[in-house]
Amino acid sequence: MNLETLIEFIKITIISLEQDLEGLTEEMDLLDPESKDCKDLDIEYNFISGQVAGMRYILSQTQEG
Repeated sequence: MNLETLIEFIKITIISLEQDLEGLTEEMDLLDPESKDCKDLDIEYNFISGQVAGMRYILSQTQEG
């Protein structure tokens, strides 16, 4: 895999993760904020948000160098 292919893969992954976040937000909006299900989704939301941040950092490093 060359660098350009890796960069495109990272961009696609970010888009996919952001779509996952949108879906989680929609699911959470339908639940009682104090429910266990909502809290579990919040943990998942934070986990995926961290993945997005990590991917964006890697992407920024490939574009600087």
